[in-house]
Amino acid sequence: MPTTPPAGSPADPVVERPDIVVAALSARALAAAARRAGWRPAAIDLFADLDTKQLAEPCLRLPAEGLRLESGPLREALARPDLRGLPLVYGAGFEDDPALLARLAEGRPLLGNRPEVVARVKDPFRFAATLARLGIPHPPVAPAWDGSPGDHLSKRIGGSGGAHITPATDSKAKPGWYIQRRVAGHALSVLFLADGAHAVIIGLSRQWCAPTPESPYRYGGAAGPWRCPERWTRTLPAMITRLAAAFELVGLNSADFLVTGSNLHLLEINPRPGATLDVFDRPPMPPLLGLHLDACGGRLPEQLPVLLGCRAALVFYADVPTRIEAGRRWPAWTADRPAPPTMIGRGEPVCTVFGEGPSATSARRHAERRQRELAALAAMEMQ
Repeated sequence: MPTTPPAGSPADPVVERPDIVVAALSARALAAAARRAGWRPAAIDLFADLDTKQLAEPCLRLPAEGLRLESGPLREALARPDLRGLPLVYGAGFEDDPALLARLAEGRPLLGNRPEVVARVKDPFRFAATLARLGIPHPPVAPAWDGSPGDHLSKRIGGSGGAHITPATDSKAKPGWYIQRRVAGHALSVLFLADGAHAVIIGLSRQWCAPTPESPYRYGGAAGPWRCPERWTRTLPAMITRLAAAFELVGLNSADFLVTGSNLHLLEINPRPGATLDVFDRPPMPPLLGLHLDACGGRLPEQLPVLLGCRAALVFYADVPTRIEAGRRWPAWTADRPAPPTMIGRGEPVCTVFGEGPSATSARRHAERRQRELAALAAMEMQ
């Protein structure tokens, strides 16, 4: 079937002076969204992948210490003369350090949720108390637990990507972590725009894990749009609006749920643009980063178009250590392509793989077939 090029497809090299900065653990999707919205982005992340370099100038790579954004190198990068004072859009990687966001906002517009909002949303105990007040189901959280170890999970406060989540083995959480009751179900993410008081849902996506023995809840990918069941067509938008008002959320955010039968259990809110940009930022949808900036300024769209077909974005992890050499040819249905020469360790992400289909399930299967094809090619190159 005809497909729309993925949001992260390389574009012609950028030569203009940047007018916005995007920063995240991986900034490629944000850079692609900025280009689609008519901006000239500079990008700061931990990878400086080939396609990110084609989308952003400059594209700055920070030291990857434990896959976390370090304050010193990040602030040094933002202090460059060509980036000084430019608006900043942030993605994943800042949730565990709202104070860093506050420092970065000094002397430049921060286009997203305020640091104090991020702090409220990512404090698991304040978050749970707010949800209890709103009457929104949420798996119980605590600094310690009593009961069967199989009933509880250990999570890092402000963690993202799922790799940090493990079954709880100690009855008391270590500093910077918390315990959450385990709830069975399938993962559902809701991407939405908010203006601090109201919200508009962009789309729903089904998500899945790519488990390993060490990280059974490692993020695997997302596919959407997933059709909202009739029973939720009124209750879900109302719930998202109540969340937006309670936390004063602005811009693009996502809410992650577990679905058990007909019940929704809210796990967390990601108070920034996230991985499903790759799923939803495509025609006929208006540029999502443009909608993000409008929503940060208090303007929400009255109506959004319906996307045709579904897209999946899957993270391809290395099963064995993999060396990426110069000259490797990447299929057009990949993104986040590592800059050679580089060695990717076992269990580390290689790239993102896209799939298309008439449903979220078929799009995921398409991406999985392409992943197997890519893995077979990589295995041949290693021989």
